[in-house]
Parts: sequence; C-alpha cells; structure tokens
Amino acid sequence: MFSRIAPATKRSVQQAVKPAVQARFASTKPVAAQHPKQVAAVTAGIVGATGLAYMYVDSGISANMADEGLHPPSHPWPHSGPLSTYDHASIRRGYQVYREVCSACHSLDRIAWRNLIDVSHTEAEVKAMAEEFEYEDGPDENGQMFQRPGKPSDYMPAPYANEEAARAANAGALPPDLSLITKARHGGEDYVFSILTGYMDPPGGVEVREGLNYNPYFPGGAIAMARVLFDELVEYEDGTPATTSQMAKDVCTFLAWAAEPEHDDRKKMGMKATVILSGLTLLSIWLKRFKWAPIKSRKIVYNPPK
Repeated sequence: MFSRIAPATKRSVQQAVKPAVQARFASTKPVAAQHPKQVAAVTAGIVGATGLAYMYVDSGISANMADEGLHPPSHPWPHSGPLSTYDHASIRRGYQVYREVCSACHSLDRIAWRNLIDVSHTEAEVKAMAEEFEYEDGPDENGQMFQRPGKPSDYMPAPYANEEAARAANAGALPPDLSLITKARHGGEDYVFSILTGYMDPPGGVEVREGLNYNPYFPGGAIAMARVLFDELVEYEDGTPATTSQMAKDVCTFLAWAAEPEHDDRKKMGMKATVILSGLTLLSIWLKRFKWAPIKSRKIVYNPPK
C-alpha cells in the first residue's frame, strides 16, 4: 500500500515544483529582448524630442560666429609660462594707460592703492597718487561727513557715483568693472587685447546702427565703446614707444595682475612645494627599498623532521 502511495506522492510534488521553477526562469528573461523594435522606436523618439526642444527652446544658439564673436588669437604673454612672472615694468606702464585712458569710464573696485606698492610703484609714489583724490570720511565730532585726501588703504575711485549715472553718460551702456575682466571673459588677456586692437570698418553687407562700433571680436560685432587707443596717446616715463599694440599689451598685463595679484607668489610657492615633495618622494622610495629589500629577497628553507 505504502509502495503505491509513495510514487504518486513523488509525482505530485514534482508537478507542484515544476511550474514554479519554470516561472522563475521565465521572469528573468529581459523584456527588451522580446520587443527590440519597440525599444528602438521609444529611444529614437526620446532623442528626437530632446534635440528639437534644445534647438527651439534655447533661442540663443546660433551657427553664425558673428553672434559669438571671433575667437581671439593666442599671444605669447611673458607671464603665461609655468615658471614665468609678470613683467612689472609693463604693469607700471599699463597702470598709466588705465589711469589716463580707461579710468574715464571703467572702475577698478577691487584694487586699493596699497596693492601697487612694491609691484609697480614705491610707497612714496603710491601715497602721492592717492592724495590726488578726495574721499568722503567721517563723521567728525559734529556728526558731519567730510572730505580728506586719499590714503594707500583706500580703493581706487570709480568714475561714476552709481550705475544709473554710468548708463546715463554712456547712452545706456554700462562700462564693466575691470578688476576681474581677464577672468570674466573667455580668452582672458587675449580677448581684451583683441577688443582694444580689433576695431575696423564693417564689411560689406554688415550694418552697424548709430552709436555703435564694429569689432569682430565682440559678440554680435557691434560694441558701444569706441576705439580709445591711438599711437602716441600717452607718453611713457621710461621712453617706450607708445604704439597702439604696446599700450594694449601693457594695459592687458596690468589687468591680468589686477585679476590675479597673487600670481607670482603662487608660482613661487608651487616651485617650493614641487622641490620638497619630489625630495620626499625619492626619500620614501629609498626607505621602502632599504626596509623591504632584505625581507623580499630572503630565502626560507623548511627542513622537515626526520
């Protein structure tokens, strides 16, 4: 009796287990493999919709290079090398160009007079230059504000009292602050140099409305700032010929220093760190070999007991 029941029970258990095993293997089969055409169609639809949205929603995209401005050529700046420093004589000349030309419209809010000390001018020269300007200070013992000569700790004065006054004096255009201009523009000094020296007559078919000037390096080609640098516009103290390219190069060097005054110290510190870390690396390699060479080269012999 029990012999007849046992096989039947075994078959029933196998039948109960078999569908579960089949179901488990069926559930692990990827659905994408079953419908490749549907998956490809959905993927193509998503990519196409994303591309159309990117093209039509972002109206600033244009295939016309004039809308973005010509890419400025790269120039061999003396401070561009890994071990190069600023040309401090050029910084001094560049400050003269900024003071006599650029400062009529552009501010330099992040630079104080004291920042020029031992960089391009002596302390006495900086004090004399600062005293040429009047700064509001106070209040005094009567609670009134008063005017005083500038000090080295004062920041360089702005040409306009506020943004509205700057726009009113420049036909609605706001002259940007030049403290970080070489960091805020793609191309850095190359861009600023190209803007200063790139003015020309518009080519045929290009119209520039009244009040604007054609410069292919400026986005759109039309810039509100007119050309400001001309040969012999300033007279350098050291007798350097004041050509347009020379003045543009000097003021770009000065603005590069204004945006990164720690440039020389950073490279000096980097060189010291490189020398120290290289020495420590060689020392660690020698110490590792000194400690581990005997251990790795030793021979261990096992003599089993007889």
